[in-house]
Amino acid sequence: MAGAADAGRRRRVISGAGAAALAGAVLAARRARRARRVTAYVVSGRTGVPGVVTPIRTATNTAGPPIPVPLGQSIAITPDGKTAYVTGGKDPAVTPIRTATNTTGPPIPVGNGPFGIVITPNGKTAYVANTKDGTVTPIRTATNTAGPPIPVGNEPIRLAVTPDGKTVYVLNFDDGTVTPIRTASNTAGSPIPVGPQPNAIAITPDSQTVYVGNTGDGTVTPIQTAANTAGPPIPVGHNPRAIAVTPDGKTAYVSNGDDGTVTPIRTASNTAGAPIPAGSGPFDIAITPNGKTAYVLNFNGDTVTAIRTATNTAGPPIPVGNEPFGIAITPNGKTAYVTGGTDSVTPIRTATNTAGPPITVGIAPNAIAIT
Repeated sequence: MAGAADAGRRRRVISGAGAAALAGAVLAARRARRARRVTAYVVSGRTGVPGVVTPIRTATNTAGPPIPVPLGQSIAITPDGKTAYVTGGKDPAVTPIRTATNTTGPPIPVGNGPFGIVITPNGKTAYVANTKDGTVTPIRTATNTAGPPIPVGNEPIRLAVTPDGKTVYVLNFDDGTVTPIRTASNTAGSPIPVGPQPNAIAITPDSQTVYVGNTGDGTVTPIQTAANTAGPPIPVGHNPRAIAVTPDGKTAYVSNGDDGTVTPIRTASNTAGAPIPAGSGPFDIAITPNGKTAYVLNFNGDTVTAIRTATNTAGPPIPVGNEPFGIAITPNGKTAYVTGGTDSVTPIRTATNTAGPPITVGIAPNAIAIT
């Protein structure tokens, strides 16, 4: 009997090990499938041209059938990758796209002139800046229903959410202020004075500092999130257009649209380093997940400049489509996708900083996001 029991136990152990191995194999297969399904969603359209969102399968750089939407402005995707939300620009609505089928759901009514959109790290709420209403609309993603509008300042244009998900910061372009919104209660705090015409924003990974680019005076204002107080403005170049922070939080890079440069800011001391030459009309910025390279779009130069963050040196310009506007990098950091040209997206292989063949999308592509 003891031998039989021992044999039974051995069978159960072997069976358990086999089950664990099988479970591991299944999990690995699922992860591989998810990796293959990484998709870039590109918003295209302009006045007189129907809006569409084009899905691009990043594994093959092939575009899927366009998804009709109203004239789109911005796009954000939930952290689980299941839903993309597109702001309507002239239409006071947001269009949800179910990524599993690439089909649109019923439009979600918001305020007038919806532009910027962000989603909390837990994926539960999307926040939409309504430029003409001076409000922000929270959308509950579980039901795709809009909550009561949250009053902020005049012409809220862009917003960002802290990595800890506790606060959304809203840029009020006409007021020269930033409004913090507490996500737990969807209530707005007192406006924080910054510089004139704030139009760029980024937050450090530790959620402690918000950097706001002020196009009106060529400065960046740091905001300490613990007290929501603004520090002394940091001089950068003329017309700061975009800000991106390295994953380690040590450096913020600011594109200076009228100077052809990028200014690195050391976050530990909030001091600006020497400007880095980029191209003509530097615009959007994206940084690879490993933090080694910052890619800067040169809107007037039809190029992308790769900046090596370890040395703050720029590489040779990478030709892309005309008037590059938006950039996004895949989670594995291997490819950067740049919107630009009449109807194309240019993939850049980050290992070699070489551009691949353009991918045809809708007319006048602008915003882009990757699952």
